[in-house]
Amino acid sequence: MLLAIDCGNTNTVFSLWDGTRFHATWRTKTDWQRTADQYFVWLTSLMKMQKVDVTIDEVIVSATVPRVVFNLRVLADRYFNCRPIVVGKPECKLPTNPRVDPGTAVGPDRLVNTAGAFDRHGGNLIVVDFGTATTLDVVDDDGAYVGGVIAPGVMVSLEAFHMAAAALPHVDVTKPDRVIGTNTVACMQSGAFWGYIGLVKEITARIKAERGREMTVIGTGGLASLFAQGDQLFDRVEDDLTMHGLTVIHQYNKDLT
Repeated sequence: MLLAIDCGNTNTVFSLWDGTRFHATWRTKTDWQRTADQYFVWLTSLMKMQKVDVTIDEVIVSATVPRVVFNLRVLADRYFNCRPIVVGKPECKLPTNPRVDPGTAVGPDRLVNTAGAFDRHGGNLIVVDFGTATTLDVVDDDGAYVGGVIAPGVMVSLEAFHMAAAALPHVDVTKPDRVIGTNTVACMQSGAFWGYIGLVKEITARIKAERGREMTVIGTGGLASLFAQGDQLFDRVEDDLTMHGLTVIHQYNKDLT
């Protein structure tokens, strides 16, 4: 059984994959100080509670926080007796290498999304991921990552708003009933919701114009479904795209051995 781990700046997701389907998925806060022993106790407790009786013998990791990788390696070695595949490391091969400026280190989450999206939809894609950052990644005809855009994430922007202006409250991101707010919270929610819809629409339009072709737009990340309610931003919304990409990269490396 494969344990796929997606470690983002805010949350870390663990999923169990048997080669055909995910048996279970769990989420925890990303914390670089968490030890391998703590990961194991947390994971096995959840498996026991949900009666997931499987043997983990393979691990793949995508981590945008480099400091967590060491303890995840220890977790795989100590408790699952395997060497994990770590996306972005030289020993992890990609189905198609990225084409970017020499010396550029592409975030592993973007590489994983690229692999997952190409496997499902072929090339010529824009992958929009709503995470701690809002990223728009371009996938070429052959499945190569060829660049993209990084914008501040929705929650990061709202938090910065609150920190910079003490009178402004914390607000949830939601679709407002009206564009014109009649109180502070409604105004902030409208700005966040419609502002990011405008951001995605404008950037995707400019990417298509720059490349001179129509492209399929895939939305992923926790807020993709919410923003899809506001306008026709995406051709597809896929919450499991990153996890699917991890399984694709794992299988590719397994086939090479």
